[in-house]
Amino acid sequence: MAGKSFDVVVIGAGPGGYVAAIRASQLSLKVAIVEREHMGGICLNWGCIPTKAMLRSSEVYHLMHRAKEFGLKADGIGYDLDAVVKRSRGIAKQLNSGVGHLMKKNKVEVVMGEASLPAKGKVSVKTVKGTEELTAKSIILATGARARELPGLEADGERVWAYKAALTPPHMPKKLLVIGSGAIGIEFASFYNTLGADTTVVEVMDRVLPVEDAEISAFAKKAFEKQGMKILQKAMVKKLDRSKTKVTAHIEVGGKVEKHDFDTVISAVGIVGNTEGLGLEALGVKVDRTHVVTDEYCRTGVDGLYAIGDIAGAPWLAHKASHEGVMVAELIAGKNKVHPVKPESIAGCTYCHPQVASVGYTEAKAKELGFKVKVGRFPFIGNGKAIALGEPEGLIKTIFDEKTGELLGAHMIGAEVTELIQGYVVGRQLETTEEDLMETVFPHPTLSEMMHESVLDAYDRVIHI
Repeated sequence: MAGKSFDVVVIGAGPGGYVAAIRASQLSLKVAIVEREHMGGICLNWGCIPTKAMLRSSEVYHLMHRAKEFGLKADGIGYDLDAVVKRSRGIAKQLNSGVGHLMKKNKVEVVMGEASLPAKGKVSVKTVKGTEELTAKSIILATGARARELPGLEADGERVWAYKAALTPPHMPKKLLVIGSGAIGIEFASFYNTLGADTTVVEVMDRVLPVEDAEISAFAKKAFEKQGMKILQKAMVKKLDRSKTKVTAHIEVGGKVEKHDFDTVISAVGIVGNTEGLGLEALGVKVDRTHVVTDEYCRTGVDGLYAIGDIAGAPWLAHKASHEGVMVAELIAGKNKVHPVKPESIAGCTYCHPQVASVGYTEAKAKELGFKVKVGRFPFIGNGKAIALGEPEGLIKTIFDEKTGELLGAHMIGAEVTELIQGYVVGRQLETTEEDLMETVFPHPTLSEMMHESVLDAYDRVIHI
């Protein structure tokens, strides 16, 4: 394959890269994809999908304990952590081979190995058989990101875990410390806490889930504490003393450092882009704090070189990467109407218990941007379906521009909100106003009715509270 030439070479086969490759192939371009580890990337193998599989197990376990409430009997409730992990890994494997099948189906050439860019339009791949040289008119960087490691808090896979160890745990934590309360940290905290670990979460910001609306964060904190989690906000882990059987964490809260013992620590303090070893600097690609700097069309400023997904910066979400992949493939193929991905139109979903989902601006951000806002809220307790499901705790909050009726943001916490949020995402994409939403007939009995009521509440027309 020495010196094989392509229209497009994609580096990285995660949800950005493999989707870009499929779309480019659909547009009659000759495509190769380079992947050093797993088809499907972190998302399918070590992120979005296997964590959801594990969280589903903990959700069912939680419901089993509530059997009596539903008029059911369940005795001797327990779990087998190895079996939970095995199910999760099996699902990841199934999807991994699914991506391989999609590459074949779409005639995308797969090269397994580590890529670098020796010159413009050239990709050199170190494979098990040696080095392969590829040339391409266009190259898409989709190399993703990895867990950020803070000095002194590095994962060792035994007592201090990053996400891989947390997904294939060497033991069940009894006393767990989770550093960081973003989506990854809070999902692991939720999983292990539900299975019985005594869980403490440390967050450096002034609230958990710091990217969410302040009201949702406050609601989440109350719910987590009710489940027995300890939440330390405006706190920092300064140091970890490790031994064979425990980790002593030095936690600074309110200017004082306290020592606490744990048997397990999970570090979830953000991510860094995989930019090393590619030869980007020599090509003149600008890298800012481990992320490639691009314009709204994912162009790097180097002719024919694009960067998508996590390597191109926030929001670090699989669905953002996929949409960027499609956009770049269409741009390369010369399609006329290509729409850049707007960060504020991308929904964020966190699969803790209760679930959290949001799109658009928080109330504080909308005000900071100078909007005069109308805010509506509707609690789950006012919804028949939520009560029937035994899920009466939750809230839907909507934020509108008072002047135009534009939906500026929607924020939710409660059962199944990660599915509900899409209604507002579509609404924003279609530039829906409050009037359109109020005139839409939502089916009954559903959780989605609360979305309607939250809009009505913003305009003092709410019915069920």
